This record gives sequence, structure tokens and C-alpha cells, in this order.
Amino acid sequence: MTVPLFASDAYLSTCDARVTTITENNGIILDQTVFYATSGGQSGDSGFLEWEDGSKTEIEVASYEPGNKTRIIHVPVEDAQLPEAGAKLVAHIDWERRYDLMRMHTACHLLSVVCPMPITGAAVSVSDSRIDFDMTETADKGELTDKIQALVEANHPVYTRWIEEAELDANPGLVKSKNVKPPRGIGKIRLVCIGDEAAIDSQPCGGTHVGETREIGEIHIGKIEKKGRENRRMRLRFGPLPQT
Repeated sequence: MTVPLFASDAYLSTCDARVTTITENNGIILDQTVFYATSGGQSGDSGFLEWEDGSKTEIEVASYEPGNKTRIIHVPVEDAQLPEAGAKLVAHIDWERRYDLMRMHTACHLLSVVCPMPITGAAVSVSDSRIDFDMTETADKGELTDKIQALVEANHPVYTRWIEEAELDANPGLVKSKNVKPPRGIGKIRLVCIGDEAAIDSQPCGGTHVGETREIGEIHIGKIEKKGRENRRMRLRFGPLPQT
């Protein structure tokens, strides 16, 4: 398996690693990695692998091996030079891009706090993220933006903890997604918590997040779209709410 170092420390930008496998499609599997693999609506990391002789292999994206959430494939750019199995190297993520994803993903959690409706879909990207809510009523993007920004400025701590699957079964309200359930099979579930004693929020999530809400910076609801009779799509963007 690939040890996902990002799961315990999202601020790691590099790590030593060893190539365990080169797949049929030239994907590179390492024994451990700082590269987040695409999942849960969050894009996978990009970056490069640095060989012992200083050569580099540019990585377009990281993704899970199909049907196997224990191995992460580092997908190189086209015609990239490939290391051999057993080679030792240093993995480097594009830190600026990752940090923006961490800020944005945390902001998405805050949006789910100020709009406590079932979530039907989500996508976290660097500049424009979205959450789809199961709701029929309209919402005021200025009011929601103010509520999110208040949580940002309060600088609540953001941290993770693990619970047993049985604890999740006893507290089904922790799951905000209407259509996607947390992965099971290892006996425990990773929660992302916001606020002292998770006073603001606590929900299953495998993504990467900042350590304090103030790191998000200025954020706003850029658009609210009607996607069907019982679905509203809200888009998050960095920066102040544009004046109309």
C-alpha cells in the first residue's frame, strides 16, 4: 500500500519515497507520498518526483488505483522520463496549488455549516468550488457570505480525529452528504472538526484542510444556481463579494 502522509499532516510538501511499482500505463506507485489522490470532490495534487541524480519527473495528477483505495498512482505528464522500481526519490507537491485547495476545502465545510441542508454533490478546485444542496428555497448570497466570513475571522481551530464505525452508526447526522457515504472497511472513520471540541462542525472527510479558519482569507458566494426543482448549487470564490 501507499502510506498517505497527507492524511496525518496536510502541511507536508515533500517526502522521501521509494518506487514500488510502474503500472502498465506508466503510473508511478510509491511506498509513501505527500500527493493527495483525487477523491471526495477534491482534485489530486500535481508536482514532481526528484531522482537521486537531480533528474525530475513531472506529475500531472495523483489518483487512486482503480478499485483500490490503498495504492496511489502518480500520473506523469506525457513522455516524462520514468524511474525504475526500487528507485529512491523525493516527492514534491505544487505547494501553492495545494494550499489554495486546503483553504477552499475548509471554506466548503463552513458553507455546509451556514447552509445546513443535505449535500447532493461537491467539487473543490483552486479558484471556483461548488456545493449542491437538496433545497427548494432561495438563499441570499450576501447573508451567507457574511456568516462564512465571520467564522473565518473567528479563527477556529481545524483538526482531525478518528472514530470507530460503530460511533458513526450511532451518530448518522455527522454525514452531510445525501448520496455518498464515507468509505468503510478499515473499522474507523476520519472526521474533520472545526472549533474547540468540534463546536462548529464535525463530519467525515478524507481531504486536506488548513489548521485555522483565518487561513482561508476572504471568501464569498459567487453564484447560486437552480439545478432542478430541489437542488441549489452554490459557488465559492476567493476574494470579497463583488459590489453590484
